[in-house]
Amino acid sequence: MDRHAGAPAPDDAVPAADAPIVVLHADERLAVVAKPAGLMVHDSALARGEDDFLADRLRAQFGRPVFLVHRLDRATSGCLLLAFDRDTASALGKALMAGEVGKQYLAVCRGWPEARFTIDHPLDGGPGKPLKKPAITHFERLALCELELPSAQFPTSRYALLRASPQTGRFRQIRRHLKHASHHLIGDTSHGDGRHNRHFRMLGIHRMLLHASRLGFVHPATGAPMAVDAPPDGEFAKALALFPPSADAPADAGAAAPAAR
Repeated sequence: MDRHAGAPAPDDAVPAADAPIVVLHADERLAVVAKPAGLMVHDSALARGEDDFLADRLRAQFGRPVFLVHRLDRATSGCLLLAFDRDTASALGKALMAGEVGKQYLAVCRGWPEARFTIDHPLDGGPGKPLKKPAITHFERLALCELELPSAQFPTSRYALLRASPQTGRFRQIRRHLKHASHHLIGDTSHGDGRHNRHFRMLGIHRMLLHASRLGFVHPATGAPMAVDAPPDGEFAKALALFPPSADAPADAGAAAPAAR
C-alpha cells in the first residue's frame, strides 16, 4: 500500500488550530466552509487517536453549536455544509436524502476515460456495514494530459481531470467508483494506484486529488437557490496546471486509450 500519498505537502499543511477556517457563505441559519485537505471532519472509528477535528474548530470559530449536514473524507477538500440549529439541519438533511442538494467535485484520475460516463455500481457502507446499496456517479471529462513518466510498458502516463457529480452518497463513493472503472483517483492511498501516486509526489503533489468544488441547494428559510464554490488549494492548483488550459481529449481518446496506462 502507498501509505504516504494522501498526506498534505508543507505548502498545504492542515492549518494551525488557531487559524480560522475559510467561510464561503454564512447567515443566521447555515454556513458553507472550505474544508482543508488532511483534517478530519469529526471523531469516528477511523480517527485512530486523532484529537483535531473540523467540527470542534467550527464550534469555537462561530461561537455556537454547529450541525454537520454531510461529510467529506479526511483527504478531500472543499465545500462543507453545516447548520446552526436543528430545524435547519433537519430540512437540509431531508433535501440531501431527496437528491435536492447538488454536489460537484474535481478529480484527477489515471487514464483517458470517455467524455461523459456514469458508474452505476452498488457499494457497501464501509467497515462493519456490509450491506450494499445503489450508488451512482456521473462524470464529465474536463481536460487531459500526458506526462513523460513511464507507466507499465508505456514511456508516458495519461491523466484526466474530471467533474464528478454523485447522485447518491455512499462511503468513499467517487474514489471506489473510479477504482471500479480502472481510472484510479490520484493520491488515493486506499483505492488508488501506488505507481501513479508516486509520479505525482515526484511532481510535488502529495495530496489526494479530490476537491468538493460546488454545492447547490435551496435555502430552507428563504427559498432562495444557493450555489457556493470553493477554489482549489495551492497543491490542487499545481495539479490543474499540468493540464493545458482548454485541452480535451483527441476525438478517439476515450475509445482507444488503455485504462491502465
